[in-house]
Amino acid sequence: MHLHLAYPAVLAVLLFCVGLYGVLARRNAILVLMSVELMLNAVNLNLVAFDVWLRDALHAGQALTLFTIAIAAAEIGIGLAIVLAVYRNRGTSAVDDLRDTAEPTGSDESQEPQQAAQATQSPQSQKTEATA
Repeated sequence: MHLHLAYPAVLAVLLFCVGLYGVLARRNAILVLMSVELMLNAVNLNLVAFDVWLRDALHAGQALTLFTIAIAAAEIGIGLAIVLAVYRNRGTSAVDDLRDTAEPTGSDESQEPQQAAQATQSPQSQKTEATA
């Protein structure tokens, strides 16, 4: 019995689309990492399916799949370490809250650029701001 190539290809497309939706729509960093893994597994499924379909003597698709699995494992290990470090420092793993990686604006250092900008203004512009 020979499996048709369309079945694993359609399954891989569905897995990739679900993973892409997860990357674009999720707010939690761990769920985004899981979605990236889903996309990588879709690629692995395609590699193995095409390797079997082409009947490659070297099994290049399966060899590339092993490399992809190793890269995915390293990516998850580093990604989870970064997410845990950010969660310890910030108290959240929401991607929207992590876009600004600067320190909180409550420090004196963040007010220095504003004071420097006001010092460089002309006296005329300072008078118009004071009267407004």
